[in-house]
Amino acid sequence: MIERTVTIVPEDGLHARPASKFVETANEYDSEITVKPEGSEAVNAASMLAVTGIGAKSGDEVVLTADGPDEEAAIEAVAAVLTTPESEYE
Repeated sequence: MIERTVTIVPEDGLHARPASKFVETANEYDSEITVKPEGSEAVNAASMLAVTGIGAKSGDEVVLTADGPDEEAAIEAVAAVLTTPESEYE
């Protein structure tokens, strides 16, 4: 299992387009991926409802975990979504 703490960069936080991109990316991997904001429980990164429900905002720190056969690539990919300004999404 890999764990990484990142600061959310997109100005909308984990809402709307950034959340959609984050969940879409998490679903591309076989590993179990979670996201946990400070003071809250970890949620499944592959669930749009769970991800938007944590209310993470730009500037908040979250802990990402990935556990599975492609955990290194998975954690890199989801971390990249959270640390990239929304204007730079494809």
